[in-house]
Amino acid sequence: MTKRHITYLACTTTLVGAFLGTTPASAAHQTLVVRPGQSIQKAVDLARAGDTVFVLPGTYYETVTVKTAGVTLRGMGQLTVIQPPKKTKSVWLGTKLPGTKVTGTKLPGTKASPTCLSAGNGICVIGGKNKALKDVTIADLKVTGFAKTGVWAMGTDHLTVERVTADDNGQWGIAQEHSTRGVLRENIARNNGDAGLFLANNVKAEQGAKDSKGTVVERNRLADNRIGLTVRRLRNLSVTDNYVTGNCAGVFVVGDENKPKAGLITVRGNRVERNNKYCAKTARLPYLQGSGIVLTGTEKALVTGNTVVGHSGKSPLSGGIVLFKSFVGATSTANRITGNTLESNSPADLVNQENTKSDNTFDRNSCRASKPAGLC
Repeated sequence: MTKRHITYLACTTTLVGAFLGTTPASAAHQTLVVRPGQSIQKAVDLARAGDTVFVLPGTYYETVTVKTAGVTLRGMGQLTVIQPPKKTKSVWLGTKLPGTKVTGTKLPGTKASPTCLSAGNGICVIGGKNKALKDVTIADLKVTGFAKTGVWAMGTDHLTVERVTADDNGQWGIAQEHSTRGVLRENIARNNGDAGLFLANNVKAEQGAKDSKGTVVERNRLADNRIGLTVRRLRNLSVTDNYVTGNCAGVFVVGDENKPKAGLITVRGNRVERNNKYCAKTARLPYLQGSGIVLTGTEKALVTGNTVVGHSGKSPLSGGIVLFKSFVGATSTANRITGNTLESNSPADLVNQENTKSDNTFDRNSCRASKPAGLC
């Protein structure tokens, strides 16, 4: 056990309570302590803005939904593990009448929706469509083995997810939709079915890119997923100092014909290497193998100071840094690829499959081969 973990345990010795330890009632904010065998969800339901739910080491077989602003859910790193319940008699909060479809929890004026568990997610942070849930933090724990997503957020503002390990989930490790000012920092996402980290404006609806208002994705380790990081139909965010390796594709920045276009994104200082796993084609993409950083249908992105090495494949998207016309024909415009270090990427270090007369700029990159020639 590390000194940091010992310090955490020492801090909890002053907390009392039959089910959940809490700080004295006079304190402005409480720390609610969850021990193995107890329910994280019950503690989260008791928490108020400014409170911390602190989960001690152990494996907790449940899902957790956070709907209160300003709450922190914190564990002790990979010693605190959240996995799907071993047995679930019913995972849908609804009823089924003979001859009818199953319906979920329904609030006035809304459509029925599944629970976090029935949707296949581990931790859900849920805000309203027109009123974002603010200032929630998820930190220092492991979420693994869920059918869809380890940590799923929708309708949030200034959500922080840091030092979370999200392994072996069916679709995404950590994902957020319809959210702003997020911070995804120092997380580990491995062996997830699609992206390790996934950020999007709206997963289901066709609409223009959303202003993320400065979302930050930094210092994460993304390995052995289908795609390390996907940023889809978003504007105004930064992707910095991440380590991305062993995926079928490293970093995808995706736009399309909708307006406004995806863009105004900075991809800086990342190490992207040997993303050479093979992934079969889908309805949206051809097969993937050997892609470092891919921009498709984006505008005004800055890709700079990255190290991109060791990619090899024959997919249309293979290469070190690749500009590719989106699969609905949307072009990438006014992007700048500058000051990157590229080595041993095939078919080339820099690949521009856009019209060579487009206003995308390649300059001051350290590389040996490009397609077409002359970009290095």
